[in-house]
Amino acid sequence: MNAPKNATEATRKANQTALLPKEDGQDAARVDRGFMGTIADATIPGAWSMAPYGFLDAAKAPDTVHPGLWRQARLNARHGLFEVTPGIYQVRGFDLSNITFVEGERGYLVIDPLISAEPAAAALALMRAHRGDKPVTGVIYTHSHVDHYGGVRGVLSDADIAAGLEIVAPEGFLKAAVSENVLAGNAMGRRATYMYGSLLPRGPEGHVDCGLGKSVSLGQVSLVPPTRSIGRTGERLTLDGVEIVFQVTPDTEAPAEMNFFFPRHRALCMAENCSCQLHNIYTPRGAQVRDAKAWSHYIDEARRLFGGETDVVFASHHWPRWGGDEADLFLRQQRDLYKFIHDQTLRLANHGLVASEIAERLELPSRLRAEWHTRGYYGTLSHNAKAVYQRYLGWFDGNPAHLNPHPPEAAGRRYVDLAGGAEALLAKARVAFEAGDYRWVAEVVNHLVFADPDNVAARELQADALEQLGYQAESGPWRDFYLTGAMELRNPRPAAEEPRQGALGQLRDLPADELLDSLSVRLDAARADTLDLALTLAFTDVAARFALRVENAVLRHAAISPGELPHETELAGPEVRLSRADLIALVSGALDMAAATASGRVAGPGVEGLAQLLACLDRFDFWFNIVLP
Repeated sequence: MNAPKNATEATRKANQTALLPKEDGQDAARVDRGFMGTIADATIPGAWSMAPYGFLDAAKAPDTVHPGLWRQARLNARHGLFEVTPGIYQVRGFDLSNITFVEGERGYLVIDPLISAEPAAAALALMRAHRGDKPVTGVIYTHSHVDHYGGVRGVLSDADIAAGLEIVAPEGFLKAAVSENVLAGNAMGRRATYMYGSLLPRGPEGHVDCGLGKSVSLGQVSLVPPTRSIGRTGERLTLDGVEIVFQVTPDTEAPAEMNFFFPRHRALCMAENCSCQLHNIYTPRGAQVRDAKAWSHYIDEARRLFGGETDVVFASHHWPRWGGDEADLFLRQQRDLYKFIHDQTLRLANHGLVASEIAERLELPSRLRAEWHTRGYYGTLSHNAKAVYQRYLGWFDGNPAHLNPHPPEAAGRRYVDLAGGAEALLAKARVAFEAGDYRWVAEVVNHLVFADPDNVAARELQADALEQLGYQAESGPWRDFYLTGAMELRNPRPAAEEPRQGALGQLRDLPADELLDSLSVRLDAARADTLDLALTLAFTDVAARFALRVENAVLRHAAISPGELPHETELAGPEVRLSRADLIALVSGALDMAAATASGRVAGPGVEGLAQLLACLDRFDFWFNIVLP
């Protein structure tokens, strides 16, 4: 039961009869336009390679892949350095996202330095090979998702950072980045392994594409805070002789995001607010639901602010649109895509339909349906409609039967009993499977899996159903969720002796305040139930002091202003001195408290209190179960 299976007749028929827009070849021409060169298979040792995707050379989709996703996967497989317009260049296909270079007077401005350092460094080397060995003179983060900042150390050195080289980001960037990637980082990172197919083999029965890009890189991820925040639309900034006009777009594709225009180049960067697909209003890896109405508004605002002067629109994913008329049409259609989902979801909700009913009914209007760039390769109409419903009405649909349901394991046992036992449930589910009703099989057999995870027949049938749903999915993330679930049902992950902790890499460069915020969500309430503790933390590497207090199983902290005595702060207690790096090492278990105090790396009268606090902090296991209890 370990290997993938073939497409069933029902899946073959579904994929062969999928309705797609008319192929005009324009996307293939756009993808190739401006190509300057690449490296063999875009291979970056230990972090990234396009070599496993050679199977995409076949023009016709196999039975195990939706033909729309296959088309997008082939387009996303084109990699290398491309000229957007003279002076602006992108490297695509070196990571999930694009990295963009703008030539300045002395060097290169870097926009969105990918997920990890190694691909970013390789992209910079490719740029230098074709456009000259010049320094990086500034960095711009378009928004607060990790694929747009995590590789910054591949383009900046420690000396650059220490010298204060300009890193520009939208206002609220750091708070949003910490919220998603640190506070909820372990859970989101584990779910991301499902969403991006990180564990799947590459091939027609495995990971094919993410829709948004090929996949995620596996190199060094870091978070270097910005040095300048953009908080106002219309704000102008000149970096290395390049004038940039900014548009802030909060609560669109990210909580903190911005578009910007290059007047000299007549080029508009739409960040991730526009892409060659329907994006996520809710992302299945987990994140705050986005504001589809605001999203549409800001696309229209960008069109009104800059459209009349724009000759090319480019973004943080996919390929540009050239020509004023084509750019304007693209912006109008993307604008209306999100407004349509917003408005029609609320229209149906006001008729009393619940989220699942709306998702089943919603269909794009004919002119949007005829476009390739509105299709659900990443987001889907189904889960985006549910996201709009959730934003306005929440998770509860108003039916009191759904107000306090049993959790999965308890519900599972009751459903199995209701079905007449495990064998009776499986018999009915197998009939549904043979009829091609894989959605129902997945729903009903899930109850048996959670009631009895050792039931091999249940796990196998659930895996078979999820697999066929994956083969039929046009959305890359849906496919990867289904196929990863099937893989883990067939090959349950053994329990680890020690947890593999996620989200630690991004703690290194966090300001002390955000670092302490991240500790508060690690406090185990049961262990800290009766703990009453006050500490003063003095960081030796950043000359910052904080008062910490634990009471009522809550960890709070407050900065102590320079010159302020600890006893003048409500939270303050005995002082302990250490670096931020040593605190991270203590929290993760990489540094032993006894060794740290013996060496003098941790010192002061508050050492015992810090040891008490550390004993109450959780270490999250990255590999928690998802399709099993």
